[in-house]
Order: sequence, then structure tokens, then C-alpha cells
Amino acid sequence: MRKFSLAALTSALALAAGMAAAEEIKVGVSPGEHGEIMEEVAKVAKDKGLTIDIVEFTDYVVPNQALADGDLQANSFQHQPYLDNQIKDRGFALVSIAKTITTPMGVYSQKLKSLDELPEGAGVAIPNDPTNGGRALLLLQDKGIVTLAEDTGLTPSPLDVTGNPKNLKFLELDAAQLPRALADTDIAVINTNYALDAGLNPNEDAIAMEKPDSPYANIIVVRQGDEDAPWARQLVEAYHDPAVKQFIEEKYQGAVIPAW
Repeated sequence: MRKFSLAALTSALALAAGMAAAEEIKVGVSPGEHGEIMEEVAKVAKDKGLTIDIVEFTDYVVPNQALADGDLQANSFQHQPYLDNQIKDRGFALVSIAKTITTPMGVYSQKLKSLDELPEGAGVAIPNDPTNGGRALLLLQDKGIVTLAEDTGLTPSPLDVTGNPKNLKFLELDAAQLPRALADTDIAVINTNYALDAGLNPNEDAIAMEKPDSPYANIIVVRQGDEDAPWARQLVEAYHDPAVKQFIEEKYQGAVIPAW
């Protein structure tokens, strides 16, 4: 009788553990490589007992609000400076738990083949959020197009442009709309995910690219308190799996770089 009871208890505990491991979470992503990579992550996670329901958002604002509201368990679309700015502005209790990829920002044009061809008074479209707009301006400064005021950190705005020898005219747009602005501006500085989503190849179509050692590695974000949840560890393990890294390297050929 005792042996039977121990066996029954062991079986029940194993069943309970299996049920606990078979979790389902919702992860928010932006279009393009973030969603495509998360689909591969979901395949790996499935074998680890974690089901990932991928929710795609078309802007950079809603995914953090949805996570803070409890509609998501995690998101994967942003870099640390953007998250820091969102926490500062909106008071979100969110935290990064892992690095994912680096997507070098690029300068694109339908009119020019080089930044050397920029005409006087050229129109320059950049993202209208502080971190990505600042990132675009830092890229232009790195290429010698503009000079920025000192001590602006990672979030300069067009008001911080102190040197503008070609009298460039800045147009600030929602990041997702920048590819559409190419027909109406001389250049647009576009995040890789939106460039890829618009059919642009960063390696072939960009006339200038951000250096790969920029501070803009993307991250997986969860609510504070969920950092050590079993599903959070499973999500990170699945993302950092060698199969996912191989997928990134083969599919994007350097346009998207693993950051772990």
C-alpha cells in the first residue's frame, strides 16, 4: 500500500509540474525582423513547454502601454534608451531582462546615391520620438552632416543642431511612416525593422549606416516583478538558442546582428 501511495504521489507531482511548465504568454513585437525572429523563438520555446502568442503592433508607443496594462507578458521591439525614456515620461514599471538584436539605423534616399550629394536646404525625415530621433541626428553627426550641442546625450533634437552647413530642413514623422516619406524628402533616416517591412535592403539600399557598436541593442522587456518568473527564463533561453542565432545570421546577412 505504501509503495502504491508513493508511486501515485510521484505521478501526481510529475503531472502537476508538467501542467505548470506548459505556460502560454503573449509577447508584443513590431513588424519586420522582430516579429520574424519571435516566430523562430516560439518554435524553440514550444519544445521547452512555453507557448508564445505573438502580438504585432504597428507603432512604438502601444507595446509598452499594453505590457504595463497586463495585456502582454513581455515585449521585444525596443532598445534600452527608448525604454528608459518611456519609463521617465510615462512612469512604467518595466524592466529589461535580456538583449536580443542590434539593427543599425540607415539613411535612405530615392534621389541621392551618397550623402555627398545632399543639396542646400535638403529635406531630412527623422523619427519623431526622442530616442530614435536623437539616434538619427547622432548618425548624421557621425557622418559629418551636422554638429550637435555638447552634453545632449542620446536624445538630441533638431533644436540641438548647432552646425548645419547645408541648411538641412528636418521633418519629424512617426517612425513607421518614414519609408513613405522617401518620395517627398531628399533623405530619410529609418529604423531597420521599418526599412525591411517596406522592402528596403539595408545592405544594398542604405546610403549610410550606423556603426554596429552603437548603444542601441534591442531588449526583451517585462513588468517589474516578473524578471525571475519561469516563463521569463524560458523566453530568454529560447531567444538565445543557437538555432535562433543561426536564423538571424542567415536571413539578414548582417542587416540584423545578434546582441548576445
